[in-house]
Parts: sequence; C-alpha cells; structure tokens
Amino acid sequence: MSTPPEPGWCAALPLLAWRAATTAAAPLMPLWLTRRARRGKEDPARLRERRGEGADRPAGPLLWLHGASVGESQSALPLIEALAATRPALHFLVTTGTVTAARLLEERLPPSLAARVQHRFAPLDVPGHVARFLDGWRPDAAVFIESEIWPNLILAAAARGVPMALVNARVSARSAKGWGRMPGMARRLFGAFRLVIAQTELDAARLRALGAESARAWGNLKFAARPLPAPEPALAALRRAIGARPVLLAASTHPGEEAQIAEAHGLLRARLPDLLTIVAPRHPERGPALARELASLLAADEGPPPLVLRSGGALPTPGTAIYVADTLGELGLLYRVAGAALIGGSLIPHGGQNPLEAARLGCPILLGPHTANFTAIADRLLGAGAALRVADSAALAEAAALVLTDPLRARSMTSAAARIAADAGALPERMAVAIETLLPAFSLSPSGTGAAAGPG
Repeated sequence: MSTPPEPGWCAALPLLAWRAATTAAAPLMPLWLTRRARRGKEDPARLRERRGEGADRPAGPLLWLHGASVGESQSALPLIEALAATRPALHFLVTTGTVTAARLLEERLPPSLAARVQHRFAPLDVPGHVARFLDGWRPDAAVFIESEIWPNLILAAAARGVPMALVNARVSARSAKGWGRMPGMARRLFGAFRLVIAQTELDAARLRALGAESARAWGNLKFAARPLPAPEPALAALRRAIGARPVLLAASTHPGEEAQIAEAHGLLRARLPDLLTIVAPRHPERGPALARELASLLAADEGPPPLVLRSGGALPTPGTAIYVADTLGELGLLYRVAGAALIGGSLIPHGGQNPLEAARLGCPILLGPHTANFTAIADRLLGAGAALRVADSAALAEAAALVLTDPLRARSMTSAAARIAADAGALPERMAVAIETLLPAFSLSPSGTGAAAGPG
C-alpha cells in the first residue's frame, strides 16, 4: 500500500501544474495578444507591458496597486489619494488588465497626483513575464483589489519578500467552492497576504476558510468613490437637446438585456409618448451592432425608430426614440440627465454593475433580479427604499413609469440612496492606515530621493 503524499504536495502539485502550463503557453501568447488587440481588447502599442517589460521605477518608496478592470481601478483612486496625503514621498504603480480601465484611470486621476502615479498593463501570469515585471519595478508593497488571484504573480512577489494586501476583497460562493477543491493551493495563495480586508462578513468568513486567517470585513471601497465626472459644456448641450422629455437610462448593459429594454421602451411609450431611452452598453464598441439590433426590435411596433449613436457626435433630437451612448467614460453625464436608471448586468445572470454610481448622482435606481456582484449594496438600497427591483421588461416599464411620473417618489429614492452612498466616506483613510504598516519608513535625502529609514 502506497504512502499518501505529504500535505505540502497538495498545494505544490496544482501550483507546479499551473506554472508548467503557463510556461508552455508562453510562445503562443504574442499571437493571442495580437488577436485581442485587433478586437480592441489590448493597446497594440503597449503589448510589451503584458510581457513584464517597460519598467520605469521612480526613486524612493513605490506602492503597487492592481485591479482587474474599471470598477477595481476606480475604487483605488480614493485609497491612492488618502495614502498620498500622508506619505508625500510615496509613488504609485497601478496595473490593470483592460484598456477601458487604463483610459478611465488617466482621465479621472487628479492632476495633483499625475506625477506620482504610473500605469502599466498587468503582466500575464507567465513565470518569465512576472519575474521581468517584479525585477524591473521592485515594489515596496503590493495591494490587490477585490479578487485578483494569479498564482505565479502572487508567489513570485512573496518569494521576493514583497508585503501584500488583498483589499475590498470578495469571494463568491462559486469561487469559494472551486478553491475549496484545492485547499492546499488556496492556503498557499490566500495565506501569502499579510493584510486581508473584505467587503462583507460573509466574504471574510470565506477568505478565512481558504487560508486568509486574519481576514476581516470593513465595507466596500466603492461606497467611497468620488461622483463620476461630467464636463459642464457637454452636460449643458445634452440637457438642451433633451429638454423636458422624460429619460430612462439603461446603464452599462450587456448582450441579452437590450431586447428586454427595447420591449420596456415600447410599453412605456404608450404612457409617455415623448420618452427618450438612453442605452449605454458596457462595451462601447458594440454601439453600431446594438443600434441595428434595437432598430430591428422596435421596427414592428413603431415603424423604423429614429436611433442616434453618440459616438458619431450626434445629440438626440425631438424625434429620437433611442439614444445609444456608445462612448467611454460618460456615465457621469448620463446619470445627471436621467429620470431613472436601470443598472446593467442585472437583467441577465451577470451579477450587475455598481449601483452606487447612480446613487451618488441623484438618479433613481432600478435593479434586475441578478445583483450577486453587489449583494450587500443592493440589499441596503432595496431595504431603504432607495431602489426598485424589476423582474422583466414589463416590471421595468411599470417601475420606470412610477418613478418618471412621481417626483416625490423619485426624490425619496434619491435621498435614501445618497445616505447609503455616503456611509463609508472614511473607509479609504482607515484602509490607508492599515496599508501603511506594510511600507518601510522612508526619509528624504538631501537630493530629494527616498532612502530607507528602518522598518515601517
């Protein structure tokens, strides 16, 4: 009878398998990246960053923050501001995995911080790429946001002695179950973080079970994000174009939702003939195809409906029924002109986008049945009467009509939502204090460069 493997092998085998698989796949990665670049998923001029190249480390202390996409990178902004205020010599490297996140970070980064923050696309989780990235940047500490668990990256950073934090962490039931099948590997990875701050008590409990023994719940950084911006000239122009028409916004929609939105639009037009419905797809490059889809869906009911694409520079006219806002970074503009907003990703089993963006801008919130990505936030909004749940297109039309025709109801919803959005205003500062414990103490040398002054 053979002797069972030592417990360490339970973690080592899947990690070794992952390392071998990613190493073997490395020669194919350039082709994969090129194909993604053709679809707009990568920046063709910056593909070398995905190989860990392009380091330009500044002098002095450097904190590396990584978030996969738009939500994570945007929730990092108030955290960066809080850390920058208390550590004047600290510089920041922000890595993301999407082009959209990179663009919005550049647009929304406060000018006062521009010289202290650099962006790079995250290296692919290939051992050689990861080593090149870490050797070039040599971060003093690292902060991973939400649920970015890349084995090669995390273990290589740990091997170099980089103190790591996992903040705003969340683990779905499905992910927890998946990691639970590899308990040794989970303990190695989640146990590599010195600081783990979860969004909810349930997230913290799941993380502790996976090996992050010190995980605790402080709340959601997305509660503390700044209101989305809107350039005043563009806002004024859009308001003039819309006039007094009622506006339903479908924000950050995904494929499969727009058909339901088109049906709700048709039902609503029977009660609100001058309704303008704005559809803002989560991925703006879908705009032209989406416009054709919406036109075909509505043609049978209304005749060929006037649809306008914002990416072409056009504003809605009095005859515009559907305005497709296929542009990047303009949700702050759209929430400010809408009388009600359906939060995209919630009419299909995607899990929903962030409803607090609407809450901070005084736009009444409508949520579909699928809000697993923001369960705690959605439950608080619904419980406080700050949002309405809709099951399908008919319920969406009914709820939108209620809000668009009842100003008192709309004001009650927005007031309740604003209170919830403001609750966690001090969270970035509290989180910054905890992250500072991972950083070494630095003093400024006469030349102005950072020098280590002892343990932090």
